[in-house]
Order: sequence, then C-alpha cells, then structure tokens
Amino acid sequence: MTGTAAARISPETRTLFDRALDREPTPRRPLWINRQAGRYLPEYRKLRERYGFKELAGSAELAAEVTLQPIRRFPLDAAIIFADIMSPLPALGIEFDFAPGPVVAEPIRSAAAVDALPEADSKSVAPEVIEAIALVRRELPAHTALLGFCGAPWTLAAYLVEGRGVKDFPRLRAFAAEQPRALERLLERLSRLMAAYLIRQGQAGVSAIQVFDSWAGLLSRASWERLVRPHLESMLHAVGEAGISRILFVNNAPHLVEAYAGLPAEGLAVDWRIDLRALQERHGDRRAVQGNIDPAILTAGPEPTRAAAESLLDQVRARGHIVNLGHGVLPNTPVESVEALVQAVHREAQ
Repeated sequence: MTGTAAARISPETRTLFDRALDREPTPRRPLWINRQAGRYLPEYRKLRERYGFKELAGSAELAAEVTLQPIRRFPLDAAIIFADIMSPLPALGIEFDFAPGPVVAEPIRSAAAVDALPEADSKSVAPEVIEAIALVRRELPAHTALLGFCGAPWTLAAYLVEGRGVKDFPRLRAFAAEQPRALERLLERLSRLMAAYLIRQGQAGVSAIQVFDSWAGLLSRASWERLVRPHLESMLHAVGEAGISRILFVNNAPHLVEAYAGLPAEGLAVDWRIDLRALQERHGDRRAVQGNIDPAILTAGPEPTRAAAESLLDQVRARGHIVNLGHGVLPNTPVESVEALVQAVHREAQ
C-alpha cells in the first residue's frame, strides 16, 4: 500500500484483509471469492425469480442486499460490491443489455464513433454503485473489508468494439490493426473514466479495488505492451495517487504475467493456470498475491475443495497471501464446498 493509502485507513479499522494486502503478518490468511455474491447462492436465485440481472445491478438497494448475502452466510473477510463491469458505461451514452453476457446496442467501430463519446462528469458514473457502497458500508461488520472493482480499459473496449463476447474477439483485433489511433483514443477515454469511477468508489468507502482484465490474454506480449500497458498503468497510477489500494486480476494470460507484475498495484491476482508460489517467489517481496484455486474443483464437492485448499496453504507462504479462486465461483457450486473452503482457511489460526 502506498503511504497515502495507508493513511486513509486508520489502524483501528484495518481488517485482516487490509493487513494481508500490506504484506503484514496475520493470524491466518484472509479469504474472499470472486463472484461470491451471486448465482450459486439459493437466496440470490430466489431474488432472480423476481428481478433480472440488469435490474438487480441497477438498483442500489438490491445490489447492497446481494452484496451482503454471502457475508451473512459465510465468515468471509471481504465483500465485493455487486455490479457489472459495464455499469459505468451509460455515462458515455452506451446502451447495452445482457443475453446473458453484455450486448452493446451500437458497437464502436470507427474513429467518428469514438470521437462522439461524451466526456462524463465523475458524479454521473454509475451512481447506483456508489450509493450501494454507502448502504453496504453501514451494515458490513467492522472486521470485513469492502471491495470495489472495474473492468480494465482493454476488456471494456473488447465488448464495445465486438458488440458482445465472442471467441477470440476478431473484430477487436482487426480494429486494433485497421484503426490504431481510434482504439488508442477509446482506451484513453476508458482509462480516465475507470480511474474516476474507482476513485469515487474509494471516497464512498471501499477498502480496496480490484481491476478485472478478462481479455488481455488475446494479445502477444509485444501487442499488450503497445496497446494495453500505457492505459492500464495510467489508470492504476491515478487510483494509487488517490490513496486507494489496488489488486490487478488478469485472466488466462500466463505469457503476460511478468509484464503486468510490474504495474502499480498492491496485489496481484491470478487464475488457476499460474504457479502462485513461483509468482510469490519472484514478486512477493513487493506485492501481495491472491488466488488461485480452480473454481471447477468446488463443483466436485467439499472433500476435493478441502484438499485443494490445504494444498494451496501448504505451497504458498502465508505472508501477503489472500486466498481466493482462480476465477469466479461457478453457478453449480454446492454451498457445502464454500463452507469447506472457509473451514480449511480458518483452521490456519488454530
């Protein structure tokens, strides 16, 4: 954590999660789960019988309720605000729906379309998310951290240019070759918007933020360095300057790990394809690490989950390690598997 970030959280309110992200000794490792607020929980599925996903994410009250559901059920060490990576994009005049993933009404495929995007006032960016953070903060136990998040500029551009999630995003890659300056302007705009959005989340009360880059792995390292790195770096730098702790999660990009490990972030979160102990050996003196149990293991039931958790705890040094999955919890995950994961992590303090 930067000095300004450390100053924002008083010693009395720093949680187990905060201390682990700062790489301080802790009685046990903290645990939270990507997508912990959602599809695998019976109480969430009950809400979905009444409300669509977009309606849940668009209501501060409903989003706060969904955020708190897993915290009421499990003694997790962090809540993550319920929203979607697309939530801030209406501030740019972007219309989208979900079917089930994001579907953009008018994809951006020209320089003129990029230039037509308005400059958004920071207060107009996903106000429902900012309100939900304040609501959750009032109800969250003092020992539980609250995390905000956003999609990385490249990942958001993938949906804006392609129009929806498709295998390998060919239109996006073609756009990068055909109109590199237009793509650069789009990434610059998204970087500024996401920085403002994350700073607002910090002001509303989150303990830290996580940046999700789902599609960086589409690129070679040389292309990533040229297209993605400058914008991701500037965004992370602006957030750090505002005193907000940062975790960077890059999915399915083992060939990029040494490149993005050098970006300004207090924590590196990786998927299950990465050797977390090896990453810790190379970068754990400067960064906390987060992850990285294969989410599919939890669908096999409590005993395989417990074994995977114990193996992870044995292999990865405790200091500066935040336990999580290597991606989002799967919808068919038994609740008992999450209970087994919690029990395995909590036994470390015994």
